[in-house]
Amino acid sequence: MIKFSAVHKDYPRSGPALRDVSFHLRKGELAFLTGHSGAGKTTILRLLQMAERPTSGEVRVSGFSSQNVRSRDIPQLRRKLGVVFQDFRLLRDRTAEENVAFALEVTGTRRAAIGPRVGKLLAQVGLAPKARAFPDELSGGERQRVAIARALANDPVVLLADEPTGNLDAWAARGVFELFREINAMGMTVLMATHDLDLVRAHPEYRVIELSEGTVVFDSAAVAHGERA
Repeated sequence: MIKFSAVHKDYPRSGPALRDVSFHLRKGELAFLTGHSGAGKTTILRLLQMAERPTSGEVRVSGFSSQNVRSRDIPQLRRKLGVVFQDFRLLRDRTAEENVAFALEVTGTRRAAIGPRVGKLLAQVGLAPKARAFPDELSGGERQRVAIARALANDPVVLLADEPTGNLDAWAARGVFELFREINAMGMTVLMATHDLDLVRAHPEYRVIELSEGTVVFDSAAVAHGERA
């Protein structure tokens, strides 16, 4: 589903962002991607979206390879990915239901199908009563739930989350993570970048991939199999 093979990523001004990163995330897994700020977490997520290409090595995601994917095929790849951001990235002049609908409109979903799909998604994230509220009328946790509903709009096979609880209080963060657990339990692969070590420690049942200065320094899956990270 997701595979990094000896991936290096260098930037002309700042130098290496990733060094020899290798890991394999299988279908239906949920994994935490941890590490201090600047460790390389966001670079990994950008490589998965093919917003960046590795300097060397290969990134594979849902049948696409960084080595041969064509620019015209990248939109097709991104429809298979749902992405959730720390800062929500909602359109402030649109209601919750309009924000979710927008994700369907831009991919050409039939107008008659949009309303029912939006209603189902907002119910899934527990926000059906707030469908007509604008982002500024919602709490941080509620805004993130709208963002999750939007990320799920086109039935992705992988959900990527970049510090999704970073702007939330502890109670809202727990609620958002419970949503990720429910989504994962339905069979979706989830990769969540986070610096919230309390959250990670509270869920030892999930895989942890830790980065430091662009290198994988710990992978609980490798440890479980008696391998070196």
